[in-house]
Amino acid sequence: MKHTTKTMNGLYENLGKLFYAVAISDGNVHANEWNQVKEIVKKDWLYVDDFKDRYGTDAANQIEIVFDVLMEYTRTSEECFEEFKDFYEEHPTAFSSKIKLLTKKTANAIASSFSGKNKAELIILAKIGLLMK
Repeated sequence: MKHTTKTMNGLYENLGKLFYAVAISDGNVHANEWNQVKEIVKKDWLYVDDFKDRYGTDAANQIEIVFDVLMEYTRTSEECFEEFKDFYEEHPTAFSSKIKLLTKKTANAIASSFSGKNKAELIILAKIGLLMK
């Protein structure tokens, strides 16, 4: 199925929310988690597809931009996860098997980047796994 630029930009914006939800699940976003997001976006996400944002840059950059903005505001892990879940359920075909796999890989890398995985991170990783069967 062919997806619109609007849907794919929404996908990357919501992935930023999801990855923030993983990082903030223990109450703090640690520098290692933020660095992990930036590294994985550059290494993996920029090569997923050719969608551009309204500024003509790779739409995957929205992951970093949204994550960065969320660090400035008081948003809970649960709020961000629910927003991602709503988008996922509204646009399930936007999530190819490749995107699902990379989403899980990225979430795990963020959770593991600071002192291993704690209980809150394990819970959100389980929610992601159940959502993206």
